[in-house]
Parts: sequence; C-alpha cells; structure tokens
Amino acid sequence: MANISTGSAKYEGFGKDGKGHVSTGSGALKDQPYGFKTRFEDEPGTNPEELIAAAHASCFTMALSFQLAGKGHSDGTIETTCKVTLEKDGEGFKVSKSALSVTGGGDGLDQATFEECAKTAKENCPLSKLLDTEITLETTFNG
Repeated sequence: MANISTGSAKYEGFGKDGKGHVSTGSGALKDQPYGFKTRFEDEPGTNPEELIAAAHASCFTMALSFQLAGKGHSDGTIETTCKVTLEKDGEGFKVSKSALSVTGGGDGLDQATFEECAKTAKENCPLSKLLDTEITLETTFNG
C-alpha cells in the first residue's frame, strides 16, 4: 500500500523577479512565499532547500525513534537539525549535502545503541534514500 502526499507550488513572473507560493496537501503550509529573494537573499519566506531540510530532519527523527523502540526503548527525546547545502553546479545549482545533527537520550539507553540506531536510521529513512547527495550524521548522546 502506497502513501501519497501532495505539495503544490505556483510561481508568477519569471527569474529573479518572479514570486511563488508553496502549499502542502494537509494545509500545514498554505501559500508560503518563496522565490529568488527568499532563496538567495534575506526576504522572509521559505525555499525548497529549507523544506527538504525540515522533511529530512523529521523523517530521520521518526526513523530513529522506531529503531530505538525496536530495541525496547520507550521513553526519551530526540532533536534533529538538518542543514541542506545548495551550491553552484555548472550553469545551475545542486543540493550537494544534507547534514543531520541529532541529540537524544532516554531511560536505559546507552550511547552505543543510540549511535547504532542513528546510523541505521540515516541509511534507511525514506528521505535519505531519496536524496542523491552526501548525507552526514553527527550524534550527541544525553545519558
């Protein structure tokens, strides 16, 4: 059974002068502004890389929680930050890296188990599998 999620974007005008809005099917994001200035300058709004970073952080964090639950852990906290790098690539751009940084711990959890589960989650979360780029992971264990 497949789970299909929907996102949409509308862009009016072209190039640097264009402005867009992005939404999710769930309504969690609705008509959030994006464009050249939100991506490369300081204009308020979002950009595709920020959305990918949030998606990768949330996907990885959920995958890690399931890895830990599978090892018998039921109580703890995980916090993940993801930094997605966009860089020049010939005439265009490419996402060259997704850097995950996770901090977590819980009752009865040891550092070795946390790091093992984090590595497995990084390799197997659906968004890690989707991204065709270098994915790094830094862990901080709260014992």
